[in-house]
Amino acid sequence: MNFKKEPFFNGNSGWEDLGGGVSRQFVGYNSQIMMVIVKFEKDAVGALHQHFHSQITYVASGKFEVTVNDEVKILQQGDGFFAQPNIFHGVKCLEEGRLIDAFTPFREDFLNS
Repeated sequence: MNFKKEPFFNGNSGWEDLGGGVSRQFVGYNSQIMMVIVKFEKDAVGALHQHFHSQITYVASGKFEVTVNDEVKILQQGDGFFAQPNIFHGVKCLEEGRLIDAFTPFREDFLNS
């Protein structure tokens, strides 16, 4: 498996269009950790889902309605959330923005999609 673990990250390239107003860019990853920037257009949705990974998300810009395990909050720049393994979580973008997601272990499923 190839890992993206260069010492520096260029934020101007490598966006993957996921459809529905959502794009992502890999910052770096190895078998233990992954960081991803996810760009959302207004009203785009990151559907409720769960996975066995631990996830910490930081709101870099914009405003999001975030659901974590049946609790809903409005988060904006500087806020964040933690989704423990196997907990349902998702977002709706209220104002165009970007989320920075960190996962452990890395999301191998992202690389096979």
